[in-house]
Amino acid sequence: MVRDVIHHRGSAVIVPVLEDGQVVLVRQFRLAAGRALWELPAGSLDRGETALEAARRELAEETGYRAASWRKLIEFFPSPGFLDERMTLFLARKVRPGEASPEGDERIEMRAFGTEQWQAMIRSGRIRDGKTLVGLLYWKWRTLPGEE
Repeated sequence: MVRDVIHHRGSAVIVPVLEDGQVVLVRQFRLAAGRALWELPAGSLDRGETALEAARRELAEETGYRAASWRKLIEFFPSPGFLDERMTLFLARKVRPGEASPEGDERIEMRAFGTEQWQAMIRSGRIRDGKTLVGLLYWKWRTLPGEE
C-alpha cells in the first residue's frame, strides 16, 4: 500500500537563553490550532540553507536577538506518520537584543520566561506546541548543573 508523504526541507528550533536564565518565547496566531500559541522561535529552512543558518535567521527575524554561542541539541521528526520534516533543536546563548524583522504575515509577541513560569505554562496547558514542549523539556533534561 502506497501512502502519501508530505515532503519538507526541514526546520530549525531555537531555545534562546538570556544571561539571567530566562527563555525567550514568541506568541503568534496559528490557523491550524485556531488560536495564538506560545512557542520557541523556529522556522523552515530556505533552499540551500543549513539548519544552523536557518536558526540564526529565524531568531533574528522573530525576536531581533542574535546569539554568540550556538549548540545543536537534537534532531527529531515532529510527525513521521505522514511528514518527512526533520526539526533541529539549537541552544542559543550569549544573546543580545536587536531589531526584529518578522515576515509580512507574522504578528509576533515576544516575552522572556523563567523556568518556573514556563514549567507552570506547560502544566496548565498554556504551552501546547509540540516543538516547544520537546525543546524546553529536552534542554532542561540535559542541562548540566551550573549550565542554566
